[in-house]
Amino acid sequence: MRPSRVSPRLGTLLTAASLALLGISAGPVHASTIGSVQSYVVVYKDGQSSSDAAAQVQGAGGAVVYNYQQIGVVVAKSNRSDFASSLQASSNVDSVTATAQAATRLKGAEPDANGSDGAPAATAAPGDSLSPLQWDMRQIHAFEAQSITGGSPSVIVGDIDTGVDYLHPDLAQNIDFANSVSCIGGTPNSSRLAWKDDNGHGTHTAGTIAAARNGFGIVGVAPNVKLAAIKAGDAAGFFFPEAVVCAFMWAGTHHVNVTNNSYFADPFYFNCRNDATQRAIWKAEDRAIRFAMQNGVTVVAAEGNFADDMAHPTQDTQSPDNTTPVVRPVGNECVVVPVEIPGVIGVTADGNMRMKSFYSNYGVSVTQVVAPGGDSILEKTAEAANGRVLSTWPAYIPCSRSVKESSSDPNEPTVVYCYAQGTSMASPHVAGVAALIESLGITRPGAVQARIDNTADAMPCPTASQLAMYAFFPSVNNGAAQQCAGGPGYNSWYGHGQVNALSAVS
Repeated sequence: MRPSRVSPRLGTLLTAASLALLGISAGPVHASTIGSVQSYVVVYKDGQSSSDAAAQVQGAGGAVVYNYQQIGVVVAKSNRSDFASSLQASSNVDSVTATAQAATRLKGAEPDANGSDGAPAATAAPGDSLSPLQWDMRQIHAFEAQSITGGSPSVIVGDIDTGVDYLHPDLAQNIDFANSVSCIGGTPNSSRLAWKDDNGHGTHTAGTIAAARNGFGIVGVAPNVKLAAIKAGDAAGFFFPEAVVCAFMWAGTHHVNVTNNSYFADPFYFNCRNDATQRAIWKAEDRAIRFAMQNGVTVVAAEGNFADDMAHPTQDTQSPDNTTPVVRPVGNECVVVPVEIPGVIGVTADGNMRMKSFYSNYGVSVTQVVAPGGDSILEKTAEAANGRVLSTWPAYIPCSRSVKESSSDPNEPTVVYCYAQGTSMASPHVAGVAALIESLGITRPGAVQARIDNTADAMPCPTASQLAMYAFFPSVNNGAAQQCAGGPGYNSWYGHGQVNALSAVS
């Protein structure tokens, strides 16, 4: 399924007062150099920000929004059309790129909030448990694992997403308010209203990770761990590079154990490292992700929903996403961030028949494991009637495929759960398993990944008859037929196999 397209967010014109607060001149300047205020990422050489970064940026006609000195990255704003070229001339600057038009896309074949397949919303009786609808948790043996451990409250999972509905009765008790933050704009803001979910996507992934076992609604993979909402995606589902950098820097400096990442982090579907317009964005995000991992953060990421073989990219028809996409050739110098950063645990999606979801990307060396993401076309079953994954959803955001419960909580008297499908839904299952492993005292990212890989249920490539089912779903980008490479121990579709929560904690 091709992800829905969202409109780009362009740079916003600011008032003279706002410009003054940023230190950007609003006075008379040659007309050809004045435009809307743009956000930029500035990457310094040798991984260290210049001690005089503020003066450099101001001298080029901009202002520093935030200086991530640990990785040599500065977030800046300017209304000067020649800002990037002026700053690029500095000998200690590696690269500069505008980010205001570099919006990214959510990785989900999204939550179907605006569509319908004829399935009406269901209303459960008060107090009913929705666990019988959680085929995905049974598929990875999550409930059995919870008889050993439901996770430790000392383990923090940072859900880098669109925020979380912190009043949702299935999430509220597990929210780590002290470590939740909004990174919109590239600077951390700990206000609850700032990191509240205004899209729905983040609340859905959060529920899969850590919805509480409380006799109400659903249960997450790790119902006793803490959730830090790290908001990097806005209401429209855009993840700007400065927000992604901020999110990983926050995780790396706030004792976050695991992050879930169900999004793309680039202005282009494939971010080409040899392209001057993309280099600063890729380098800034790469440095931030590596910083987080070096500080003990296990990073889990979704692979995407274009049915692409990520190990053999040849063409990108989706980019740039801020304007009319153009067809461009790509190769292995072009990567998807964060999933293709070394050390990140890449996750493909499957459905209730334990076959790769028709839309899921895949690829040798990218895929580590597969987890339930849903499949509404090939894998509807008696247990998974509509093929999708059920999880928490904000009551104030529409969802056409919803299940509702009544609550005694005056904050949310009607509690909503939404069905969705996508690798966005697969990734948080693995993040939850990582949190269970960390609760056992295994905390080094490499050791956590090894545990996940070594305890997964091996899955071979599909048979010829199974593969024929995918003939109707070629790559969205280059039209190539989906092919699986590898053996039963490791292959491009399933990696090391289906993640198994019980085996991981046994």
